[in-house]
Amino acid sequence: MYIPIVTERSYDHRQFVHDQIRSGRVGFFNDRSDFIIAMLTPYYQTENVTLYQGDCREILGQLPSESVDMIFADPPYNLSNGGITCHAGKMVSVNKGEWDKSKGVYTDHSFALDWLQACKRVLKPDGTIWVSGTMHSIYSIGFALQELGYHLLNDISWFKPNAAPNLSCRYFTHSHETLIWAAKSEKSKHKFAYDQMRAMAGGKQMRSVWDITENNGETRSVIWDISTPGPEEKTFGKHPTQKPLALLERVVLASTLPRDMVLDPFAGSSTTGLACMKHNRKFIGIETDSSYLDLSMKRLRETEQKQSVSPMLMAVKEGKKKYGKSGVTQKVSGHKGRSGRKQSTARRTIRDG
Repeated sequence: MYIPIVTERSYDHRQFVHDQIRSGRVGFFNDRSDFIIAMLTPYYQTENVTLYQGDCREILGQLPSESVDMIFADPPYNLSNGGITCHAGKMVSVNKGEWDKSKGVYTDHSFALDWLQACKRVLKPDGTIWVSGTMHSIYSIGFALQELGYHLLNDISWFKPNAAPNLSCRYFTHSHETLIWAAKSEKSKHKFAYDQMRAMAGGKQMRSVWDITENNGETRSVIWDISTPGPEEKTFGKHPTQKPLALLERVVLASTLPRDMVLDPFAGSSTTGLACMKHNRKFIGIETDSSYLDLSMKRLRETEQKQSVSPMLMAVKEGKKKYGKSGVTQKVSGHKGRSGRKQSTARRTIRDG
């Protein structure tokens, strides 16, 4: 059920849409430019994060057109074919679930066209989309992007230094994934944080082979070498195709600005959302599985709590640095006593506790 709300073109549509999203209601403009509020109920929502449960094609069809700055999509790779792989030194099945099983080349490609078309509608004219995949899916994705009129910008090779070994010994070890970065159209003036990426790469132009490994708190970034998620990113559970936070942070920083709207149509455990929260971007995540939405909520809430505590800790650290461990000395302004004469200025010490 849809309810037409606005029919006057003189109304400030952008502000109206903003108001609707903030109040938990979303919608879209139809062919007559009427704004339609969709009866969508968020699964989880804060001021800057919204999660929806459902098929991304249906949810995207009910979001406002041209309302998203960047999309990161990690769609099914269609590699759950009954094969085997190695995990923690043990032989395990590669099957992730029914959602990751191929339905045939043409059906898989048709699905890619459907969700990519839905994504294109909600992207702003200068917006961009990132799609990750392996050889099982990425070539279909690339072709679909071109069919739909997207403008390809880069393909990134994400090298995984801790990739699982190949147990059959009949192939090269699969140790990378491909990310395609594309603009909405050839006319798009896409965002790219060139200077920031160059600084992260040690003053050199960042390459399309990404090497991201932790080294004493710093990230080596000339090429994209990023380890798969460690235990610290799976505190509340894990998603079978979970991406490392470092990967999503780079994607977010490279192609968005603070307060931009980022959308993930296959949110999983919402690593994209964590990267957005960490770098002051807004986030919309769509996921079909409630168990992964619950996992997302736990991760997002933990990040929110850490962010609320961080400013307090920083203030305490700055106080110790400036005034020593004994406390922070504050000046208390002088005041007039009953005689009308200004009393001497006093000082007091606020302990760190």
